[in-house]
Amino acid sequence: MKLLSTLSAVLISFSLSAQTADSGDQKYYDIINAVSADRIQKDIEKLVSFGTRHTLSDTVSQTRGIGAARRWIKSEFNKISKDCNKCLEVSYLRNIVKGDPKTRIQKDAEIVSVMAVKKGKKYPNRYIIMSGDIDSRVSDPLNSTSDSPGANDNASGMAGAIEAARVLSKYDFESSIIFVGLAGEEQGLYGGKYMAEVAKEKGWEIIGVLNNDMIGNIEGVNGVIDNRSFRIFSEPTPVTETEQERGRRRFYGGEVDGISRQLARYVHKMTSKYMPEMNPTMIYRLDRFGRGGHHRPFNDAGFAGIRIMETNENYNRQHQDIREEGGIKYGDVISGVNFDYAAKLTAVNAINLAGLAWAPPAPAKVEIAGVVAPSTSLKWTTVEDDNLAGYRIYWRDTTEPQWQYSRFVGKVNEFLLEGIVIDNYLFGVAAVAKDGTESQVVFPSGVYRRE
Repeated sequence: MKLLSTLSAVLISFSLSAQTADSGDQKYYDIINAVSADRIQKDIEKLVSFGTRHTLSDTVSQTRGIGAARRWIKSEFNKISKDCNKCLEVSYLRNIVKGDPKTRIQKDAEIVSVMAVKKGKKYPNRYIIMSGDIDSRVSDPLNSTSDSPGANDNASGMAGAIEAARVLSKYDFESSIIFVGLAGEEQGLYGGKYMAEVAKEKGWEIIGVLNNDMIGNIEGVNGVIDNRSFRIFSEPTPVTETEQERGRRRFYGGEVDGISRQLARYVHKMTSKYMPEMNPTMIYRLDRFGRGGHHRPFNDAGFAGIRIMETNENYNRQHQDIREEGGIKYGDVISGVNFDYAAKLTAVNAINLAGLAWAPPAPAKVEIAGVVAPSTSLKWTTVEDDNLAGYRIYWRDTTEPQWQYSRFVGKVNEFLLEGIVIDNYLFGVAAVAKDGTESQVVFPSGVYRRE
């Protein structure tokens, strides 16, 4: 019986591989090819044309300031929705931040983000989010009037979110996708904080947040020019975990296997598979040293979230007054943006949004057993889904950053890996669709006693 079961699993695994090699893969290449550098360039140019997008800039003018910028972003989302028979739910996300002289919001301000939701056909309350930032700034974070083009930081990420919405609006998904322009990033991550609060209040099941902050620069201040690599920042474990969970991790491992780190691994894997010309680099850090981005408020609320961005930053083009000193040009102007590179990172986002939104729900409550035993066993809670082919168990050496080994085990809720000693590896489980699409890997959250 065990031999037949093993043979069945192997045959199913072979069948899934064959499907993925044929029609299953092509849709991702179609998505990649549909991303347009020309459209991204036009969107960045339009965002730059508003002069400044500072959080406290003009909200009444039709041509200058953050008010005009957010209205234009909303109009673009509405155009996309019209072209796909109203497939996007477009809205503002508004909240008031009280002024405080000790902060970068010194007077009461309305923080307005722009959101476009592509509702999932099967799991409308499960969301994968792509975010960019609307606002910009110069050297003085309180200066709301001087020209602040914000071409790369972060018109590039905002344009990427708009373009991803254009491309993915042509498809239907199991789960929902949100494309959002978040406001107030430079003043204290206010847009993300409020959206995370709304998500908590409404009980959204967030699969993950892909925060895009600066995806268009290829010329580093260090002299390196590189249009083929990018960084994925992710925190190791959730900041919201309990003391009990931290104590358990000390004995059972998982120091680098939190939900955000698994999301980062998913992006790395999908990119390496479908865009091998790109070189994703996982950075084992919440964000750049001592700095922050709009994925952090979601992490603070217990959601998976990562930052996707260029590898080589140019600090002369970030948070700078437009000027020239000592032969060096300062300012975040459009000449510093490489549109083809921004298109590549937009495609990275698009295929990962699609993969996660097409995949069955990840297994819940994964547990592991195998203390002082010659084999390792895992069990998990399954989900009823007619698109589910089964589950794949992953494992890797404890010192390896990526999953090295895997085995498709079929539509079961428990499996014994004979001869695999639990002490020597780290383990996880992913759900697999009939076309081979996979969920993110889930690391065991508990230990059980095998009967």
